[in-house]
Amino acid sequence: MARPPVAIVCVGMAGSGKTTFMQRINSYLYGQKDPPYVMNLDPAVLNVPFDSNIDIRDSVNYKEVMKQYNLGPNGGILTSLNLFTTKIDQILGLLEKRAFPDGAPPSSFTAKSAYSSSSTSAPAPSGASSNTKPISRILIDTPGQIEVFVWSASGDILLSSLASTFPTVIAYIVDTPRSSSTSTFMSNMLYAISILYKTKLPLILVFNKTDACEDGDWSWAEKWMTDFEAFQEALQREQAGGSFGGAEGGETGTTYGGGSGYMGSLLNSMSLVLEEFYRHLRVCGVSAMTGDGIKEFFDAVEEKREEFEKDYRPELEKRWKEREQAKEARREKELGRLMKDMDVRGSKQKAAGARKKYEPETVSDVEDQDDDQDRLMADDDDDDEPSDDDEDDDAGLKARYERALQEGRGNQEGDDMSFARYVAAANLNR
Repeated sequence: MARPPVAIVCVGMAGSGKTTFMQRINSYLYGQKDPPYVMNLDPAVLNVPFDSNIDIRDSVNYKEVMKQYNLGPNGGILTSLNLFTTKIDQILGLLEKRAFPDGAPPSSFTAKSAYSSSSTSAPAPSGASSNTKPISRILIDTPGQIEVFVWSASGDILLSSLASTFPTVIAYIVDTPRSSSTSTFMSNMLYAISILYKTKLPLILVFNKTDACEDGDWSWAEKWMTDFEAFQEALQREQAGGSFGGAEGGETGTTYGGGSGYMGSLLNSMSLVLEEFYRHLRVCGVSAMTGDGIKEFFDAVEEKREEFEKDYRPELEKRWKEREQAKEARREKELGRLMKDMDVRGSKQKAAGARKKYEPETVSDVEDQDDDQDRLMADDDDDDEPSDDDEDDDAGLKARYERALQEGRGNQEGDDMSFARYVAAANLNR
């Protein structure tokens, strides 16, 4: 059974080295004779150092979106992503054709996405085979504005659709030299944990630019995550040196950026709270410039692939089923409301039709209505004062009918007279 390719989504703050990291892992896979399928989702980037199979810039003109919708830079990126997401079915179709060139993916690899009408490619004809080598990895570069992608509806749709078909891993890129300050380090950890719980996908914490650290040593970051006392000692050194919350690396002699006792207490408490989060987090250090640590990164990706299949996929399928059930219940509720509205509207129309039916439109209708009222009144009088002679009742009823017929014949003698009678009857009915 063919293995599905793993999708690696690179996210991180602006300037953390995402694009350079993408270029490095892309080059590494080409060197391993295993070229990946590359997607660029940053509509505002001018140039990328790698060839993209799918590029958002080919579908959406970022500057034209800003001009047409009168938006700023962030609004333009968000709107461009929204427009690109409308083609999610086509994107999944292209990915599946490259991932499974000989036919549709096995059913165990796919789940119905809440945002796409179909996520399976057409099976190949029997006996036919493709010379195209299946891809094993999908690399996705995202905008530098994390919130634009992770916390937007378009980002949620893209990630959910990918995870519905392929094992998906989030690679959170950290600028290691800039995180050597305890406050900046903790800010990055909070970003990472928020992305983990927002996407509900396996996450790898990638400390990039390790070559820019002193002696290439980034072990202090791992130590801060595993040893609370080491982080506390670094925090105390920064407070004593006056660089807490300011200069990265804890340089002594600086007086700017000095924090407060409240901030120190908050960071200590947060480091204790995040201890459980650190314990289940996969961490690796890489240098996108020199290529150090790239092999260890792909080892972590394979580990997270197994974790996705074992732990995350059942949870995702459960969420998809609950979403489908909620959608079906909402559809049934709306249908019941529509049927109820139709019943009420139909009954009102029947009542209005009935009232319209008994409204007099001609002189004869008015007279017939008056005769009916006279009969009803006569019947009521007869019930109140019963007569002993039924023949008298029949004679009275016959006389009334004859009088009505004579008046009807008289109405046909002239239009003016009929119109006068009609006006008089209408005035009386008012």
